[in-house]
Amino acid sequence: MPISEMTPLSSEPAACSVAGDFDANPSAANFANPADETPSDLPAEIDQSAPASSTQSPAQHPPASSNVPVDENGNPIPLERQQPQRILGFMPNFRSVSSGAKPHPLGWKYNFTVATHQATDYSTFIFLGLTSLTAEGLNMHAALGKGVGGFYAYSWRGFLDKSDNTYMSAWLLPSMLHEDTRFYALGNEHSVPVRALYVISRQGVAKTYGGRQTPNIAGLGGKVLAQVVSRLYYPPSATSFVVLASKFGYSVMRDVMFSSIREFYPDAAAHFVRKHQKKMAAKAAAHDAQQDAPLQ
Repeated sequence: MPISEMTPLSSEPAACSVAGDFDANPSAANFANPADETPSDLPAEIDQSAPASSTQSPAQHPPASSNVPVDENGNPIPLERQQPQRILGFMPNFRSVSSGAKPHPLGWKYNFTVATHQATDYSTFIFLGLTSLTAEGLNMHAALGKGVGGFYAYSWRGFLDKSDNTYMSAWLLPSMLHEDTRFYALGNEHSVPVRALYVISRQGVAKTYGGRQTPNIAGLGGKVLAQVVSRLYYPPSATSFVVLASKFGYSVMRDVMFSSIREFYPDAAAHFVRKHQKKMAAKAAAHDAQQDAPLQ
């Protein structure tokens, strides 16, 4: 049972880390082949061989940098509306779409690739180790034992739990039902209560491939199927209806908590990034003023 944690953003190194979160195009995870990429996903380096033009039509947008994502109209997306592929450079955020961004087209292949990256990400194993160690220490399922053997028993079962949930909720069911279960951030154009209610509602509401609102059958159904499958490898004492229902509830609450981070993190990140930039600009200005001061 993975845990989502968030580190305070109070120091200058943390501000640098936050700035690094936005280095990749955050409109959606870009794990497709080059032939499947959208123009905004292509590296900026491919334009460097073209001669620079001294004039440019006012209606023509300048070439977008790989570090500056654009919306469907080609306009740069503000920092406070960008969804990084990793939060704090650590927590995977592959299945989020920035407010106003054009998402990557969905399909069996793309959904499977994103689900695989999420299920096998290095952070998954770190969280798995922490949760397995906690479960073993609390002796949550006595039949699994204690010590090294118990830790191993919790670890491989926890990995299957996480993988089953990810593949069913992000690949199999969404691909079969043509549901888009990615998180579409609402953005700071709305009030905090509205955004909070929106985050909670995403557990029950998703989108179709065509963009219409639909019940989140794939997301919730994937969680239910994952609990059903877990009965095959957990001891009978851990497969009662009460235990499975509590695990399902924990999974839902974990998703609400992480979706809340995804919704509000860009606001905090933009604040600290800009604060860091102003601090660096002030230092540079002070240095320049000191260099330009007449010698006495």
